Amino acid sequence: MRFNGAGIVLALFLGMLAVFPSVLESGDGKRLKPSARDKCPVCGMFVAKYPDWLAQISFKDGTTFFFDGPKDMLKFYFNLNRYSPKQKVDDIGSAYVTDYYSLLPIDGFSALYVIGSDVYGPMGRELIPFGKSQEATEFKRDHKGREVLKFRDITPAVVKGLD
Repeated sequence: MRFNGAGIVLALFLGMLAVFPSVLESGDGKRLKPSARDKCPVCGMFVAKYPDWLAQISFKDGTTFFFDGPKDMLKFYFNLNRYSPKQKVDDIGSAYVTDYYSLLPIDGFSALYVIGSDVYGPMGRELIPFGKSQEATEFKRDHKGREVLKFRDITPAVVKGLD
């Protein structure tokens, strides 16, 4: 069997997925893959249409919510009484966002977020997530970002300022 250059690359990629399926999974082995029917609880958009912006909050009881971007995930987080009144912040088991460059799921609580850039998400101005500090800093510089924030530094006022 003969392979051209593209065929070899494709065969290597498929082989890697077979050996390392976690490339498409979060750190706890759960895929960030909403169904075609999953809607963002904040804006009502079908989230599967925006895989590059996908965010997720999972509660310890197994309840999971998908979002079309980190901004709506944070609106949800800061206003649980409105969106999921039976849950509390302490009930959250995990939060994931999609790293802007790698497009892989990363821990939303340890991610870095660039605000005020010239890059827009599905809902307009967005918090742009990164797993690596250097990438966040370079993105901020290259895309006229205003600030790089840690999760703990993001407030409801910061999120509201993006609307």
